[in-house]
Amino acid sequence: MLTTIILNFAAIFIFLFIFWKRLKEDYSSEIIFKTSLFIFTGIGIGLFLSFKLAQNWIFWITFAWGLIGMVFALLKLKIRFYETIEAFLLAILPWLSILYLIDSTNNSSLISFLIFIEILLLIFGSYFFDTHYRNFKWYKSGKIGFAGLVTAGIFFVIRFILAILGIPVLSFVVGFEAIISGVIAFVCFLLLYIRSK
Repeated sequence: MLTTIILNFAAIFIFLFIFWKRLKEDYSSEIIFKTSLFIFTGIGIGLFLSFKLAQNWIFWITFAWGLIGMVFALLKLKIRFYETIEAFLLAILPWLSILYLIDSTNNSSLISFLIFIEILLLIFGSYFFDTHYRNFKWYKSGKIGFAGLVTAGIFFVIRFILAILGIPVLSFVVGFEAIISGVIAFVCFLLLYIRSK
């Protein structure tokens, strides 16, 4: 239990560092902190609601409320969408990897450990995408957002495939997982297509 708490606090600090590092060139530390506060408030509301109402939906409810917090920050603080969503998506990956690592050790889950490895590979992949996306000829605009949207799209495609194959993963919603993950993956790639123009 203590290890879980310590790892989650470490994940929060990693999130804050990555989120700040991604946005520090465009915004003041105060604006970045306020945006993070909105996101964490959303995540907190999501956790509370999912524990009270639907624990099987914890991933989706928490993710949705984190996004709601981010959208609220976008509207209130007048920050740009693509830069912020990319920072959010890339900063949340280490936290997700830690959650899967905790589940793999607490429940001796091979699937959770494999998802932990997958997320680590996505983290390394996101840095590759971030440093090379301007060299992709089909991504003509060269605008920020590529790394976050591609990484998130791949993550949700993998969740979609696992759901189709019937492989249970931490916080899967039976009967709905494939649909939700497929829709989110489609939205990520659609936003990427729009951004490429």
